Amino acid sequence: MCGFAGEARFDALPADIGIVARMGAALRDRGPDASGAFQQGSIALAHRRLRIIDLSEHAQQPMTDSALGLTLAFNGCIYNFRELRTELEALGYGFFSDGDTEVVLKAFHAWGRDCVRRFHGMFAFAVAERDSGTLTLARDRFGIKPLYLATVAGGLRFGSSLPALLAGGGLDTAIDPVALHHYLSWHAVVPPPHTILAGVRKLAPATIASWTADGLYEATRYWDLRVKADPELAALPTAERERLVEDALRVAVRRRMVADVPVGVLLSGGVDSSLIVALLAEAGQHALSTFSIGFESAGGEAGDEFAFSDLVAERYGTRHAQIRIPTSDLLAALPGTIAAMSEPMVSYDNVAFYALSREVSRHLKVVQSGQGADEVFAGYHWYPKLADSTDPAHDYARAFFDVDHDGYLATVGEAHATDDASRAFVEREFATAQGGTPVEKALRLDTTVMLADDPVKRVDNMTMAWGLEARVPFLDHELVELAGRLPVSDKLGGGGKGVLKSIARGLLPHDVVDRPKGYFPVPILKYLDGPVLNMVRDALGSRAARERGLFRPAAVERLLAAPAEHITPLRGSRLWQVALLELWLQARGI
Repeated sequence: MCGFAGEARFDALPADIGIVARMGAALRDRGPDASGAFQQGSIALAHRRLRIIDLSEHAQQPMTDSALGLTLAFNGCIYNFRELRTELEALGYGFFSDGDTEVVLKAFHAWGRDCVRRFHGMFAFAVAERDSGTLTLARDRFGIKPLYLATVAGGLRFGSSLPALLAGGGLDTAIDPVALHHYLSWHAVVPPPHTILAGVRKLAPATIASWTADGLYEATRYWDLRVKADPELAALPTAERERLVEDALRVAVRRRMVADVPVGVLLSGGVDSSLIVALLAEAGQHALSTFSIGFESAGGEAGDEFAFSDLVAERYGTRHAQIRIPTSDLLAALPGTIAAMSEPMVSYDNVAFYALSREVSRHLKVVQSGQGADEVFAGYHWYPKLADSTDPAHDYARAFFDVDHDGYLATVGEAHATDDASRAFVEREFATAQGGTPVEKALRLDTTVMLADDPVKRVDNMTMAWGLEARVPFLDHELVELAGRLPVSDKLGGGGKGVLKSIARGLLPHDVVDRPKGYFPVPILKYLDGPVLNMVRDALGSRAARERGLFRPAAVERLLAAPAEHITPLRGSRLWQVALLELWLQARGI
C-alpha cells in the first residue's frame, strides 16, 4: 500500500519534477516508510512507500526496468503475484525483487493492457513507456485504490489523492454543480469522473487508460458486473449454493493474508468481520490480533458494540483490543479526519475509522475489514423495499437519497442550481442490461458505484492517513461474481445477507448472527450539540462560507435551529452534511 503522483506533458516540454515532488510529499501519510522519484522527458513520477511485501530496497519505487523500457508507480496489492510470477518466469522473464510491484511491471510488458484482467487484488498504477512516451493509468475493479486526474495546460497530472493534486497548484477549484448535486442528494456519493472540484476528475474503477506522447487518449473498461440470477445455480440445493459461497469467501480471506508483516482484523462484532475472524482461525491463523472501537453514548444510542465483538474474540482466542474513545478525543480527532478526506464524506463513522486506524497502526500495518458485504449480499434496508417495485429508481432514491431535487434547490444558492443529476444517473444505471430484477439492479449500482465512493473510499482514506493497509475480502471479484448469480432470495433471506448468516451459524455464536444490523455508532455527530454544534455554527457563519455562497442562508438557519429534526433516511444529519463540505473546503484552503 502506497501513494503516487505524476505529470505527463503533451507539448514537448519536460515534466516538472519540482511540482511532482510537492505532490508526492502530500502523500507521505500513505507511505511513511520510503520515497522515490523519477523524471525522464515528458513524464515524472513520485512515490511514497508502505513496506508490506518484499521489505527490501529491491522493491523501491518508482521501479524501472531499463531492458524493458518501463517505469512503474504502483499502489495496492496483487494477491496472486506469486502465481503470475511463475507464469512470467516460464515466458523467460527474470526478477530482481520478491514482491508484487515487479510482477505488475513485467505483466504489463508481457500482456499489455490486458494484464489487469489477470490481477486478483486492489490496485492503481502508472506505467511510463520510455521509447514511445506513452503513459498508462489503471484502477482495480471496485475502485478500492483511488486515482485522481487533472488536466493542465499542455499536460496531465495524476495522483492517489485529490489534495496531492492541489499541492501541485494551478487547478480550477470552482465547485462542480453536478458533483454538488450528487453530494447533497446521494449521501456524498459522487460518481466518476466527477469530484466536488471542477478541475479534478477521477479514473473510474475497472478502467485502464493511455495517453500517447502527443496527448491522444484511449480508455477501456476491462470488467463489469452482471447481477442476475443464474437458473442453473438456482436449481442447486440451497446447501450447495451456501457451500460455494463459503468456499469462495474462504479463498478470498486466504488470499488477503499475503504479506511479509502480520495481518489483523477490524472486528466490529457484526457478521461480516466476525466471519473473517472465523475463517482465519479455521485456516490456522494463531494469535490473530483483532480490534474494536467504541464511543460514549448520546441521544439514547449506545456508542459501542463490544458485547458482540467480545463473543467472537473469546471463541477464537484472538489478541483482542477494545479501543474506547472518549468524546473529548473524538472532538480532537475531527480536524484530522476532515484533513484525511480526499473528497468530503458525510458518514459520521469516518471519525471512527480514523480513530481506530490511529490506534491499530501502533501495532500492525495490515488489517482485513468486512466492508462490501452489505452491497454484495443485500444487507441494507432498502433492498427488501424494492422487491415488488414498479418504479425502482424512484423507490431507491426515496430510501437512500438524503434530499430530493426540490430539497436540493431549496438548500443551495441560485448559482449552483442544476438539473436532477442524481436521479437521472440512477435511472440510467437501472436501465442497464447488466441487472435483472429491481433488487438486482440496486445491488449492481451499489456494488459498482456507491461502494467505491462511500464505504471503500472512507476506509482507504482513514486507514491510509495512519499508514495502515486495509484489505476487503468481500470484494474479491470472483466472490462478487458468484454472489451476482445467486437467487435474490439467498441474499434477502434472514433480514438481509441470508446466505452469509447461514454460513455464519456454523462458525459464530448465534447472538452475533441473529442480532439487529449494527453500524459504527458515533452518536455525537448524528445529534449535533455542544462543542460540535459550535464548530459547525462557526464554519457556516464564517466569512469564507458567506463569500462562497454555496447554501441559502435561510436553509442553513433552519438546520442550525433544530439539528435533530433533520435526519436523513440513512440516519445522517443534514446539518453535518452541509457543514462538512464547508469544513473540508476550508481545510483545503479553497
